[in-house]
Amino acid sequence: MVFTVRRLPPNAFGFVMASGIVSLALHLNGWDLASVLLAGIAVGGLIVLAILYVWRFISFRNEFLRDAADPRRAFGYLTIVAGLNVVGVLLYSPHAPLVTIILAVISVPIWLVLNYGIPATLMLREHESPVAASVDGSWFLWVVATQSLADVAAVLGAGHDSRALAAIAVGLWGIGVFLYVMLSTLVTLRLLSARSEATTLSPNYWIFMGATAITVLAGSHIMALPAGLPVMAVMGHVVGGLTYLLWAFGLWWVPLLVIFGVWRHLVRRHPLRYESGLWSIVFPLGMYSAASLYYGEVAELSIVHSIGTVGTWVAAAAWLIVAALMGAAAFRRA
Repeated sequence: MVFTVRRLPPNAFGFVMASGIVSLALHLNGWDLASVLLAGIAVGGLIVLAILYVWRFISFRNEFLRDAADPRRAFGYLTIVAGLNVVGVLLYSPHAPLVTIILAVISVPIWLVLNYGIPATLMLREHESPVAASVDGSWFLWVVATQSLADVAAVLGAGHDSRALAAIAVGLWGIGVFLYVMLSTLVTLRLLSARSEATTLSPNYWIFMGATAITVLAGSHIMALPAGLPVMAVMGHVVGGLTYLLWAFGLWWVPLLVIFGVWRHLVRRHPLRYESGLWSIVFPLGMYSAASLYYGEVAELSIVHSIGTVGTWVAAAAWLIVAALMGAAAFRRA
């Protein structure tokens, strides 16, 4: 157990993100039994991983901080922020919002520390090789975490008709969009300029699409805010238009990401075995499905909603496959 805690990857909360968002997609489709089951798994995973992360920070602080300074692993810690808020939105009720508020409040200082601490460390610390050489899909977790805060602020703002939360939601959403533009440029240049290897073209690149998907979900919740709020008068049409474009761009990415996987496993014969990064495939699929279902309803676009319904089946199947691989890996270690 001690060895497991010591080697706990920074992106382990990806399991919570994936389970929570697939649960939400199932709920939006009306499949409540499966949704409740996955919600329970997500909450249980959140509690267990929170304990393990604190244990690792206290007992193995050097390893914890070393990961935080590694450009290939550091952004994985932002799965903590996204996991807390995905579960918060999943459990939200207008009549009982306390759990959502508590999880959001916990996530804010973590986001602030990581949002500024990671880039500051990478920009100011001396490195043996350029940091840009280590850019990969995990960096999009910066966007995902930011948009998870925008999403929960929009959900809470709509439930309580709060001008402040609505303004915060739109502001964070805009920050997330600009971060996405910046990072997509860096990651695309990295893909085009560096030699592709089966070991480096990891499942993390699916977060390229996952970042657009959570931006669509947050944008959809912003669109559902009361039209009379001042920030909506200023930004409502901008959010609505960009949300549709990002939804389309996310869909465009899916075939190319599938090609990446085929090249990695069938052409280069990289073995398909469990790694925590596989949840980086499940989460984008679940998030894109949930976002499509919600955006299709808000924008009254039936084709978008239909794509979300089909996507939910795919996301649920992907969750089962990765969970089976995780269980098999745990059995082999036992």
